Amino acid sequence: MMVAMPLLEVEGLTSGYHRQAVLRDLTFNVNQGAAVGIIGPNGHGKTTLLRTISGLIPLMSGDIRLNGNSLKGTKPEKIVEQGVVHIPQGDHVFSEMSVLHNLNMGAYLLAAQAELEQRLQTVFEIFPRLEEQQAQIANTLSGGERRMLALGRGLMTGGKILLIDEPSLGLAPIAVDLIYDVIRQLKSEGRTILIVEENISRIVDFVDHIYLVDNGKFVWDGDPEELTRRDEILQTYLGG
Repeated sequence: MMVAMPLLEVEGLTSGYHRQAVLRDLTFNVNQGAAVGIIGPNGHGKTTLLRTISGLIPLMSGDIRLNGNSLKGTKPEKIVEQGVVHIPQGDHVFSEMSVLHNLNMGAYLLAAQAELEQRLQTVFEIFPRLEEQQAQIANTLSGGERRMLALGRGLMTGGKILLIDEPSLGLAPIAVDLIYDVIRQLKSEGRTILIVEENISRIVDFVDHIYLVDNGKFVWDGDPEELTRRDEILQTYLGG
């Protein structure tokens, strides 16, 4: 039996802002092809975790390894080059650029035009709406369309692991459903995903493992189906 190997290893991670720790001694792995969910109350460190992995916030202690290689002290652009794709919460697009130019910006590391075109077609297959709107300026898109564009730009980067931060934030329910249909599709295609989400009902049907963070520490982890049966955890940390 083949044992899944960790693609991302986080060991003893402590990080924060202005010498004030927000996260303390977090340790976990994300295996190749797996989807791992990070849940917890607002303001307790979920976004900080993704920003630390992508190099936007420096480690205070601990280590982060991708394919066994330490990312500690590595600049964010070099972390992208090694295969970490961070899709932050909100509508982080180049608002004055067209949809197509936004997508091409995601492939700035590519030297081969042929590979760029191949990735572009892949994104258009996932998001047909973006192909229809490729000449449109990003700031004229709806909130859901901008979120699609942010995901599409991340996919243009390629990468080995997608860090996705609260993709449902601020969207209408119909747009949320569409975005999560795409994320489930990416998981089914074998993409490795680390996703932050406040609403566990959005992720329990496709993630392989869940970590619950509270006050910068993991207070529970396990199978997503088990979590749905743990009423005391849901009530205490997630408001039911």
